[in-house]
Amino acid sequence: MKTPEKILHSLKRDGDQTAQQLGERYAMTAMGARQHLQKLVHQGLVEGYDVKVAVGRPQRRWRLTAKSHEQFDNRHGDLSIQLLSAVQEHFGSDGLERVIHSREQQTLARYRQLLDLSQPLHDLLIAIAKIRSDEGYMAHVESHPQQGYLLIERHCPLLDAAQHCQQLCRSELSLLEQLLSPLYQVHRESLISQGQRVCCYHIHTN
Repeated sequence: MKTPEKILHSLKRDGDQTAQQLGERYAMTAMGARQHLQKLVHQGLVEGYDVKVAVGRPQRRWRLTAKSHEQFDNRHGDLSIQLLSAVQEHFGSDGLERVIHSREQQTLARYRQLLDLSQPLHDLLIAIAKIRSDEGYMAHVESHPQQGYLLIERHCPLLDAAQHCQQLCRSELSLLEQLLSPLYQVHRESLISQGQRVCCYHIHTN
């Protein structure tokens, strides 16, 4: 894998970073990292922004653009779209809803088998993020600035299908709501399929 690809994967997996951090990760100077970042900027895959710090000039950090999602694997995207289209053509919208609901319930049952739902919310979300990451979502948990936690997914392995069929995105939200109810509430704050950089869920106690 070439260095620009490594940088893209690092930003995808670990979130926004400085050129210094990327340089240290890949054994190069910050200047060398910036040169690769500028090439990615010209391709429309990366953008920089400034963050105020306590002392000195603002810190330049780098993040992926919405366009960058096209660079990452979306598992079996074409086949998923074909199958969804075939279901809708032959069985109508109700048939498509039943198929998506069935997938949702199968996933819910599997998650419930894998998880200890009685553990504290933070530990439970860490376990959910691990399962989701194993499925390709690049998920992690952060504390919410005011209350609760954020479950952040930096990749959608079903992106092509989700852009074709928004019911899949609604099903993903429903899955988390059923998994965490009645103790916790889930509010989705952003969606990759709508051009945002991450799928983000705010989760807090009822």
